[in-house]
Amino acid sequence: MSGLSAIDCRRLTAGLMVITFVVIALGGVIRIYDAGESCPDWPTCFGTLGFDVSEAEQEAWYEANPDEIDSRGAGHRYTTFQIFTEWGHRALAGVVLGPLVLIGWLLVRREEAFGSEVRLASSISAALIVWQGAVGWLTVRMDNEHWSVALHLGSALAFMLSLIWLWMAQSKDIDSLPEWVDFESDTSPVWGVRLLWLSVFALISLFSGAFVSTTGGANTGCGVNGLYDSWPLCQGEIIVGIDDWTLQSQVIHRFLVGAVEVTLLVASWAAWKELGSSSTLCRWIHASAAVYGVNILIGAMYILSWDMSDGFEEWLSLVHLLLASMSFLILSTAYVGSITGREELV
Repeated sequence: MSGLSAIDCRRLTAGLMVITFVVIALGGVIRIYDAGESCPDWPTCFGTLGFDVSEAEQEAWYEANPDEIDSRGAGHRYTTFQIFTEWGHRALAGVVLGPLVLIGWLLVRREEAFGSEVRLASSISAALIVWQGAVGWLTVRMDNEHWSVALHLGSALAFMLSLIWLWMAQSKDIDSLPEWVDFESDTSPVWGVRLLWLSVFALISLFSGAFVSTTGGANTGCGVNGLYDSWPLCQGEIIVGIDDWTLQSQVIHRFLVGAVEVTLLVASWAAWKELGSSSTLCRWIHASAAVYGVNILIGAMYILSWDMSDGFEEWLSLVHLLLASMSFLILSTAYVGSITGREELV
């Protein structure tokens, strides 16, 4: 037996969720500072284990590795801060988060208080952290191609969801779920399916936003002419013809976001009518719709923040990413809680 109790294992899982959210946030910081290729090799950074790499040292590394060419141009170099963001992201994920997940996996198997659901959730989280490391390597090798960034983000959210499931399963085995996350009384096959589709739609809109943010020129696809002309309209029009699916991907993103918000509002109304305002599930759906709605306004603020000399306020883009991730996680947590609660009742 280990020296840690079942409650300590649950605390470790909660800590892992916090670290994971920080790692996701750091990934967003890397993007807004255009530092995705600031460590062109993996797992080292310009062949070193540190981040303080001068432009001369970067030049020497590129000369020694002629096949490695930055997508921003052969002469592009990075600041120490840009390199630090990528280095810090890797260090927190690979040196702190990864080992702690594996330690948690071992501790779960030594704790007799935990049942099969906890062990399954723990195994999935351990597998996903290994997968996430492989996807991180792939993202570097692919020079942050759109699809690799979306895959990396999607894998991170799947890993976070596995930790949430693990924490919920541990709570049920130790004592009981807190009332604010206890969906057992609200479980039904209908709402399980609805929550699944809502989660999928929210994730698709999130991926479309990641595509826009990693595509040069896509952020200005609806213009930068200020209120009304650039938002909520696009190039001064309600419906815009699409000639270039890549550069005008913001149009598609806006359409998806609008459709998801309408769907969330309808689901919120249906949950209120069918489950009642005191229902845990109803409150979670309302929370997701509210967060999603606020995030639409954050997206609008980002578009309207354009300045000829400074460009966009990129910190708004980071907030936009985190709120989109939060809205998805609220929905998917409700889904996981509802289906696992239903299985327990059967």
